[in-house]
Amino acid sequence: MSETRLQAGAAQVDITPEADTHLAGAVGYHRPAKLALDPLFARAIVFGAGGRRLCVLALDVTIITEDWTEFIRGRAQEQFGLDPDAVMVHATQTHSAPPIGHFMLDPDFPDLPDELEWMRGGEAAYSEWAAGRAVEAIGRAAEELRPVEIAGASGSDGRWAANRRAVTMDGGISMVTGTWAQPQAEQTIRYIEGPIDPEVGVIALRESSIAIPALLLHHTCHPVCVFSRPLVSADWPGAWAAAMQQTVGDECVPIVINGACGNINPADRSDHRPMGEGLAETARMVFDRLEFSEEATLDRRLTRLPIPMRELTDEELSWARETLDESPLPPWDAERPRQIAREWINAASTWSVHLQRRRSLNLAYEIQVLRIGDAAIVGLPGEPFAELGLAIKMASPFRPTFIAHCTSHYVGYIPTPEALRRGGHEAVTRYWAKLVPEAFGMIRDEATRLLAEMAED
Repeated sequence: MSETRLQAGAAQVDITPEADTHLAGAVGYHRPAKLALDPLFARAIVFGAGGRRLCVLALDVTIITEDWTEFIRGRAQEQFGLDPDAVMVHATQTHSAPPIGHFMLDPDFPDLPDELEWMRGGEAAYSEWAAGRAVEAIGRAAEELRPVEIAGASGSDGRWAANRRAVTMDGGISMVTGTWAQPQAEQTIRYIEGPIDPEVGVIALRESSIAIPALLLHHTCHPVCVFSRPLVSADWPGAWAAAMQQTVGDECVPIVINGACGNINPADRSDHRPMGEGLAETARMVFDRLEFSEEATLDRRLTRLPIPMRELTDEELSWARETLDESPLPPWDAERPRQIAREWINAASTWSVHLQRRRSLNLAYEIQVLRIGDAAIVGLPGEPFAELGLAIKMASPFRPTFIAHCTSHYVGYIPTPEALRRGGHEAVTRYWAKLVPEAFGMIRDEATRLLAEMAED
């Protein structure tokens, strides 16, 4: 067998939570799961060639935190011999699932009663169980390593996603929901602030029998079609994966890599299934352009870029401290069942930024790049705006290049500097939005450098 002959193995393991597990994605809102609309999975592909092995793990959860990423990578090294830097841990960010880890308040934030654990963003019992299942998925994939051929190509489909930030007549920002272009009696929206990323990416693995054991699929959109209801769902990534299994067979493991979607929502949030089926239709068109090869170079890069966090004003800190002194425990909103009072949430989140900066003024931002043949996957923690993903893709020497957002640890939104100046939910300084405006350019430049360096080797 040639040194660069590609081998791969894939597996999926169910991580659907039990009833009443908290579903994350709505700040300060308690959503105990009532029904499972569709299952959640941990899906893994392990690649091998030239004495190297890489792993892509995709989780149908809202967020994965750094401590649980380290746990998964550590177990993958101990049990399966995978280098931690070669394991990419990606959360699709469906808002109808639990997270793995606590991510809404800083670890140094004062303790809350056990019944309010969900306020930290997650629940330890689910995190421990789901992380163990994720390790199991990696192990099963590693056991399935066998010779495969690989092909990658992309199409475009602009029907399903929309930029959610509208610039209003006064120069501010309004977050539009659903199909924004509905008629209104008074003009309040001047224009939509930014682009979408319409790429529908496909990397297919094929056996000699022409069976497809695994697919890597890529699109860019917040998975929030289902999240207003107390239902467990993998949202459009799950619907897309299920539709692809109907196409190529139930034995296929379809991994969906969600891109830089910090400012991108579904154009129609009424149902996730049409979006998944529509993306599958486009992916099937891309199939006609696939050219398979047995050979594939595997490579990886990982760096931790120190990015400064925004400095809080004395007024912000005083307000946050006074608010929390008056209400050490989160008060419920009298008008909204299951909703914590917004002022307390904002104060707690502001104070959490202060606590994080007290440990270090910089956030160690992980950028991970995996090369699989002619393709590359760039792991970016947090919720980068689409403009950042597009800039990296345009500069990349690899085709296709997929951006995997929400990898490895919790960071929050990464807007453009212009978007930060306009404000809005993704820009106000909170625990979910805390990096300096320069972060956008720093991440773009470092990711581009790593891709170029990898192409030269």
